[in-house]
Amino acid sequence: MLVRDLHSPARRPWRVRWTAKCRMANTNAVQRPEELVDVVDERNVVVRRGVPRRVMRRDNLLHRCSFVLVFHSNGELFVQRRVSFKETYPSHYDPAPGGVVGSDETYEENAKREMEEEMGIRGVEMTALFDFLYQDEITRVWGRTFKCVYDGPFVLQDSEVESGRFMKLEDVKKLLQEEKVCPDSKAAVEKYLERLDVS
Repeated sequence: MLVRDLHSPARRPWRVRWTAKCRMANTNAVQRPEELVDVVDERNVVVRRGVPRRVMRRDNLLHRCSFVLVFHSNGELFVQRRVSFKETYPSHYDPAPGGVVGSDETYEENAKREMEEEMGIRGVEMTALFDFLYQDEITRVWGRTFKCVYDGPFVLQDSEVESGRFMKLEDVKKLLQEEKVCPDSKAAVEKYLERLDVS
């Protein structure tokens, strides 16, 4: 696993019993297999345009993703649980939901689109925080992390999200250590928390 930062400048967490299927990180069919994405290099420069998503997943090609930290006005962070048939990291918790950036789509456009489609969040300002490179045997992404403040209501997309709730940051930290969490989103949240500790 590689995580690199490009721009350095009371509720209880859930407990679940994980099945063998839940432990698998990438066993399901690709959702929207013909959706087009751009492939980038390790400097985040586009090297191939309009690659089908199924090819990107098959060959684990480096691509762009948005990650959004959705905060309540009281400081709690919204954490969702992915559906069991998600193409990567099914049934994992996701503290920084977002999505694969489409071909010729900007990070900002993608973040807004994904928040509207997955969670029903509209008309909310998205603040870009930092870019980072994440790579493992399942996914390779240049991510851009955003934050927004939104108290609800949420309309969760049942093809993407099983459930979700706001959590205190201390409980989110425990969740990152104790539960199955999407590792790229985990990297985004850990980088955000590191920055809080420094500031």
